[in-house]
Amino acid sequence: MGDSYIILKTTALKNGSLRHDIHYWIGKDTSQDEAGTAAILTVELDAALGGRAVQYREVQGNETEKFLSYFRPCIMPRPGGVSSGFKHVDVNDQDHETRLYVCHGKHVVHVKEVPFARSSLNHDDIFILDTKSKIFQFNGSNSSIQERAKALEVVQYIKDTFHEGKCEIASVEDGRMMADAEAGEFWGFFGGFAPLPRRAPAEGNEKHEETAIKLLCFDQGKLEPVNYESLAHELLQTNKCYFLDCGAELYVWMGRTTSLQERKGASEAAEKLLSDSNRTKTHIIKVIEGFETVMFKSKFKEWPQTPDLKLSSEDGRGKVAALLKRQGLNVKGLMKAAPAKEEPQSYIDCTGNLQVWRVNDKDKALLSSSDQSKFYTGDCYIFQYTYAGDDKEECLIGTWFGKKSVEEDRVTAVSLASKMVESAKFQAVQARLYEGKEPVQFFVIFQSLQVFKGGLSSGYKKFIAENGIDDDSYSEEGLALFRIQGSGPENMQAIQVEPVASSLNSSYCYILHDGNTVFTWAGNLTTALDQELMERQLDVIKPNTQSRSQKEGSETDQIWSLLGGKSEYSSQKMVRELESDPHLFSCVLSKGNLKVKEIHHFTQDDLMTEDVFILDCHTSIFVWVGQQVDVKVRLQALDIGEKFVVLDFLMENLARETPIFTVTEGSEPPFFTRFFTWDSAKSLMHGNSYQRKLAIVKGGGAPALDKPRRRTPVYSGRSTTQDKSQRSRSMSFSPERVRVRGRSPAFTALAANFESSSNRNLSTPPVVKKLYPKSLTPDSSNTSSKSSAIAALAGSSDRPTQTPTPESIKDGSESEKPKQVEDAKDAGAMNNRVESLTINEDAKENEPEDDEGLPIYPYERLKTTAADPVTEIDVTRRETYLSSAEFKEKFGMTKEAFSKLPKWKQNRLKIDLQLF
Repeated sequence: MGDSYIILKTTALKNGSLRHDIHYWIGKDTSQDEAGTAAILTVELDAALGGRAVQYREVQGNETEKFLSYFRPCIMPRPGGVSSGFKHVDVNDQDHETRLYVCHGKHVVHVKEVPFARSSLNHDDIFILDTKSKIFQFNGSNSSIQERAKALEVVQYIKDTFHEGKCEIASVEDGRMMADAEAGEFWGFFGGFAPLPRRAPAEGNEKHEETAIKLLCFDQGKLEPVNYESLAHELLQTNKCYFLDCGAELYVWMGRTTSLQERKGASEAAEKLLSDSNRTKTHIIKVIEGFETVMFKSKFKEWPQTPDLKLSSEDGRGKVAALLKRQGLNVKGLMKAAPAKEEPQSYIDCTGNLQVWRVNDKDKALLSSSDQSKFYTGDCYIFQYTYAGDDKEECLIGTWFGKKSVEEDRVTAVSLASKMVESAKFQAVQARLYEGKEPVQFFVIFQSLQVFKGGLSSGYKKFIAENGIDDDSYSEEGLALFRIQGSGPENMQAIQVEPVASSLNSSYCYILHDGNTVFTWAGNLTTALDQELMERQLDVIKPNTQSRSQKEGSETDQIWSLLGGKSEYSSQKMVRELESDPHLFSCVLSKGNLKVKEIHHFTQDDLMTEDVFILDCHTSIFVWVGQQVDVKVRLQALDIGEKFVVLDFLMENLARETPIFTVTEGSEPPFFTRFFTWDSAKSLMHGNSYQRKLAIVKGGGAPALDKPRRRTPVYSGRSTTQDKSQRSRSMSFSPERVRVRGRSPAFTALAANFESSSNRNLSTPPVVKKLYPKSLTPDSSNTSSKSSAIAALAGSSDRPTQTPTPESIKDGSESEKPKQVEDAKDAGAMNNRVESLTINEDAKENEPEDDEGLPIYPYERLKTTAADPVTEIDVTRRETYLSSAEFKEKFGMTKEAFSKLPKWKQNRLKIDLQLF
């Protein structure tokens, strides 16, 4: 509390550049000189980094949520100071002093120690009473469930930090009388129960009043007000500094051509301005021209879309590396260049079952398997895709709007698709997609897609008739030109374009036909893969028809005649927008207005079951809906996503056609969970956020989980068996690798390890979680139970070193045969092992913790420093090979209780016991 600190946060962005955030934190007992020095040093640090950082002034007790997000779950400043000689407090002092803390905040927690007295309590906040043997959490009656859940993270922190993890936890609800044992014990510390008076929230929770925004110019050491009718970007001059006073925040804008001395002077003037007016809780945020924050830009009437004034990324990396190296820190890896741009992965298995409907006359018509990948730009479509997840059938239900589709059909499509999702109890992911903005998941689901001009729906036909528009719907007998695009046989499209020469592009291949006269045209910048995809699409568009190949620059007159004569055309490949760094927002829809708040440095735990969140990665928008959210709000999830796109909170020019996915808690697909370090068990827990976290913190285990179930398709309609004759051409590069829909994702991922990287399935991430599935092959059902026991014993540890050969993959029964069985010297020895296993299992009937069928080894052989270490075990799970009794002796808890601990806590205990 007696010191000031400077915190530098450097983030490597997806575009290869570095973002710097500098915070200077001022303790409540720090001197005025020290606080001023921190402000000046922050400006100097920014200059050393190239003048691109955003600088924040943080005052103890009123820190920004961005700052607190670095130090989860909270910061609890200590009395004293480093250089001032103040008394230091020993964290592990034997004489534990009872303390009372107040907590508030839904997403990050502000914690403040208050006097240990009844008068400190109120109905609006959450209080933590830290006693020698027990920690109480008192929940004010007006506090929210989310705040209570977040406060429990502080309780856990206090338990781990001040009690070495050894004390009881108790929760007390505001209003409970002495009849409740824990409430009685809590009130006993305050001399007995007495009603709390109704009054304003605790200090630190007050709201800043709305104030008129003032613009001040800082020039040659003086502050002059700037008069304006409308706050416009043009008011800011690049050779000056400006103050934008918004009441709760004071922004200091520094032009790019201002000197270091001018910036220091502006920083000192900002500190003085707040000090003179006694505005201790106002945040100072300093921004450099070209690197302004979204919140700063949003204060202006409009902000021009100018390219960022980014310095060289390598220059920035060098400055940061040099700075950290002087501090004696390891900078290895910081100087690596930005990763090369790769084809985006889909994170969805493409071997599932697909059904497609065309919207027509306020209803939907199921398309045959031969027609379900043929779309018209004037129509709307609904698709349902079911595929195998880890433990259940996953389902994606989406709508696709053609560029020229009519509004009536779009409304019908969304309504019908929403009813399908609702009938699936919201367990399906819903997608809203527009032609030309489709995500990669859509393309790999369809694999081979053709988009034709015109439309077949009655709504489209009626629209063009009423508006006197010619019907240019595709005809096999007419003139048509198709651009071929895609990244491989499992992601390729043929898009019909205007049959004129200006539609050509040197970076693409094209198919041109006039009835049965067919030409293919390959641009000079195309690759062998592009030409391969063109041949595959030709088999779909004009099968069994002879075509004439044309290379750019050597075309015949006939092709130019069909295209209406020669004309200039582009050679630049159309670049799809790149995914940006993800941003998470909490959302509240009130009276039709959407209010959002960004969650900084988010984790899965920020997704609270009572709320709606939006994940924005620029190329897609995900609306996540918790299980405890009201059904009426669930039905508005898509509408919330559309309002967010219009709001464009990050001022990133979001297109109205940006793909929107709605995701319900417990049914998150891999292409959503990839943005988190994901634990699927958390999203399957019962209860509200507070109940879930309380069960974990108290150590009694998490609430019961919903056991994952396989879901059947929402609308069966007719058999989902696919006609593979039309699809098989797009499955692989060679006939030997034809992918058949229906293969399990586990098999596909395993097989991919033994195929060349150039031929790998482009839509499946090259990650194999488990080499051996838990269940045995169908063939093994004919073997004896003793053989099953051998297989279970020998293959229990999922060792990654047991790599099957390519030959074993071809034969399912062989692929399941563990290496230990093959290496056994004689059957008798193996039979003895099986008999031993049977005896051990009988002897351990009363030990439910030992239910994994793993062999038991003594602790002395399992620890990392063992003189006689055990071999052939999963070294990442050493603790699982301990007996239940020895496990409890070493860890002080059962295996079941240990499994409920957070991963970081498990790892810390394992490190202490040399089992990590």
